[in-house]
Amino acid sequence: MNMMITVDKIASSTRNVPVSRQTRLTHVVPAHPGTVVVVRVLDDKATYNQLEDVHGRMMTVHRGDVVVGVLGARRALRGYTGVVPEAVKPGDTLHLLNLGGVIGLCTSANAEVGPPARVEVLGAVIDDRGERAVAASIRPGPIGLDAQLVPGLAPLVLVVGSCMHAGKTAATCALVRQLSDRGLRVGTAKVTGVALRRDTLEMLDHGAVAAYTFADAGLPSTCAGDVVQAARGCLNALRSDGVDVMVVELGDGLLGEYGVMDILKADDIRAATSAVVLAASDPVAAWGGVKLLEAVGLRTSVVTGPATDNDAGSHAISSLVGVAAHNARSAPGAFTLAVLRDLDLPTVQQAARSFSDLHTAA
Repeated sequence: MNMMITVDKIASSTRNVPVSRQTRLTHVVPAHPGTVVVVRVLDDKATYNQLEDVHGRMMTVHRGDVVVGVLGARRALRGYTGVVPEAVKPGDTLHLLNLGGVIGLCTSANAEVGPPARVEVLGAVIDDRGERAVAASIRPGPIGLDAQLVPGLAPLVLVVGSCMHAGKTAATCALVRQLSDRGLRVGTAKVTGVALRRDTLEMLDHGAVAAYTFADAGLPSTCAGDVVQAARGCLNALRSDGVDVMVVELGDGLLGEYGVMDILKADDIRAATSAVVLAASDPVAAWGGVKLLEAVGLRTSVVTGPATDNDAGSHAISSLVGVAAHNARSAPGAFTLAVLRDLDLPTVQQAARSFSDLHTAA
C-alpha cells in the first residue's frame, strides 16, 4: 500500500536521492543497506540529538519528528554499533545510528553518548523515476563502483588514523589549505566511515576544489560491501576533475571495521600512493600505526594528531619511531613540508612554487 506523508527532516545520507517534504512511501521496506526509509522519532535526547540535513546544516531532533534517512550499519568505537535487520516492516523499532541519518538496530552503545534515539519505521520512500515505482535507495550513486583505477591519477596522499577522533580531518584540512594557498588544485575524498557530509564540507571550506565520499558510490557506511571499489570510484572521479594532488582521508582507525586495511592492501591503490599521513592519539598508537602500515608495504611520511600536541610527544615519536612528527594545527608548514618530501613529482613542485617558507607558516 502506498500513501503520502509530510516529513519534518531529511537527513544528509539521502542527498543523492530526490526527496521532498511531501513524499510517497510504501509499506514494503527492502532490508538492504541504502534503502531510503521514513521513520518517526520516539525519544527526546539531551545528547547526540542532532541530524545533518542535505546541505550540511545540523538540526535538533525532537520526539515526534518524521525523518527520512537510510538503512545502514555502524561499528563505531566511540559511538554506536548497529546492523540492518534481516527484515524491516512498518511499526518496527530501530535507532538513529549517526548524525547523517543512518538507521539500523543498535547492538552496542558507548556510555559517553548514551543510548541512541529510537525510531518507528513508517515505510520506504518510493522512487518512481524508472519504469516502475520501487523503494528508493542511495545505491547506485553518482560515482561508480570501479574495479580498477584509471591511468593518469594525480599524486595521492592518504590520511589514516590510529582510531576515531585522532585528528585525521584536521590534518587533511591543514594540508588542503597549505597546498591550495600555493596554487594547487586539491581534490579530496573520505573513503571509509559512515555517511556524513561534515568532514568533506570542511575540506571544501579549506580550499579543496572537489570532495567525494563512499556515500556518493551508494554506501551508507563501509562496514561491509564494495569498500575498495567505492574508494577507486572516488579516486577516479577526482581524476576527472583535473586536480593536481589528491588528499584522501580514511575514516575510523587502522584496526577498525570500516575496511581501512582492505583499501590499504589493494595493490593498485598502494602503488598509486605517494605519501601517508598517520594521525595518532598518543606515541604508542603512533608506533603501532607505523608498524601496521609497514606490514602492508606503506611508509609513513609524517605523524600528527594529539600525539604531537606538544614537544614531548613529537620528540618521542621522532626518536623512537624514526618518523617526522609535526602537529597539523600548530605547525602546518612543517607538517606539509614533511608530506611534500615524498611527493617527488615536478608538476607538484612547480605548481606549488616554493615551499621554503613552510616551516614558518602559521
